[in-house]
Amino acid sequence: MNRNEFIITTAIILFAAFALGWFANWLVHRFTRVSAKDVGELDRMSQELHHAEETRDQAITYLQQRESELSNQLSQTEAELSAAMEGLRHARREAEELRAIADRARAG
Repeated sequence: MNRNEFIITTAIILFAAFALGWFANWLVHRFTRVSAKDVGELDRMSQELHHAEETRDQAITYLQQRESELSNQLSQTEAELSAAMEGLRHARREAEELRAIADRARAG
């Protein structure tokens, strides 16, 4: 193989490598390209997700407020129950005292 054949062969090999690399690059970009329809769909999905997150946050806030209200109401109800039970104990004690007085009056 003389010098000219070597140069031509090397040039052909380099051109073939360039063409193969360019074709591979074109294939990669062709298959990874996102269409305008897909971008629109992604935009719509992101807006729906944002709306769903806002709704979730509002629901969490409402539930926390409602839980606080119910907790306060439960505390008040428990306090009222405790006061009613104390009043009932007091009334029973008074009734027992009155029975004891009545029994003593009958006996004496």
